[in-house]
Amino acid sequence: MRPKLLTIGALILASTPLHAQQTHVDAIYMDTRATFHQQTTDGVYDSHFQGDYLNLHIVGQFTDDLTFRVRQRLNKKIDEKNPFNATDFLWLKWQASSKWSFTAGKQPILIGGYEIDSPPIDVYYYGAFSSRLYQYYAFGATATYSPAPGQDISFEFCPSPISPGTQDAYSYNLYWNGHLGSIWKTTWSYNFVEDELHRKMNWIALGNKFDLGALVVDMDFINRAAFGQPRFFLSDWTAICKAIWSIGKWNLCTKFGYERNDAENIAPDGISYDLVLPAGNDYLYGGAGVEFFPLGNDRIRLHAAYFRDNHDRVNNFDVGITWRFDIYRR
Repeated sequence: MRPKLLTIGALILASTPLHAQQTHVDAIYMDTRATFHQQTTDGVYDSHFQGDYLNLHIVGQFTDDLTFRVRQRLNKKIDEKNPFNATDFLWLKWQASSKWSFTAGKQPILIGGYEIDSPPIDVYYYGAFSSRLYQYYAFGATATYSPAPGQDISFEFCPSPISPGTQDAYSYNLYWNGHLGSIWKTTWSYNFVEDELHRKMNWIALGNKFDLGALVVDMDFINRAAFGQPRFFLSDWTAICKAIWSIGKWNLCTKFGYERNDAENIAPDGISYDLVLPAGNDYLYGGAGVEFFPLGNDRIRLHAAYFRDNHDRVNNFDVGITWRFDIYRR
């Protein structure tokens, strides 16, 4: 896959006019999050300090029409078989016209839904489907058509999120990032994905954000199905609701999710069609928390969050801090 991406990048560079301004870096910045994690399992208390994220961001451009971005996790292990395991973003974007753009390199896998779409540093706990994917980011190529401001339709070809990144299994993603009216924002997708056994799955992911001023509500729904399942719709699915109410420097937050895969969704060979949330399982999770921004912006954020689920039956309580700082800003 990597030689193909290099070829695509070379073609983009060769076909892009170099009449624009000189290559430069627009910004270099970092963000990090640390947590005091506490949990109770069957009445037994345990706690520890942990560093969750340490990210380096680099944003810049070669020309007005050719930009790049890097996001590197400095605290994530680099795998010998996957030397870019700790790299989330490493892409070039060519703005070919006002309506068309093309991206090549390591980038987000375009799966609809705001839980998956959110930067991981801003997510305190995930549901089963999101947390069990092999990867959120992969080397691939994307073409995006923007018919109107704030409306983007993308097609992406990349390795499958439900297969090890070094395997020849792929995902074909059709994605809409837009809005319906002034308060309803959308991140919807249809994903045709191969799993690690090279079987095909269909995902319909509908992420919806309702911006009501001080109150913002996210509602995600994902339907998963193989062609051989007894029912295509509403037999293997995820539903998530998150709400954030902002009051001055404070955010009051809550998120709940329910995920289910019916027991009959078993292939003739006896293996579940869905390997992420196997047949016969359901998963209920939820929690609430509070955020405080002492500077009145996102440079420093303090948080306290409680969450649990019906699978591990562990009561989790986290207290932590997130901070962001610029190294260079053009």
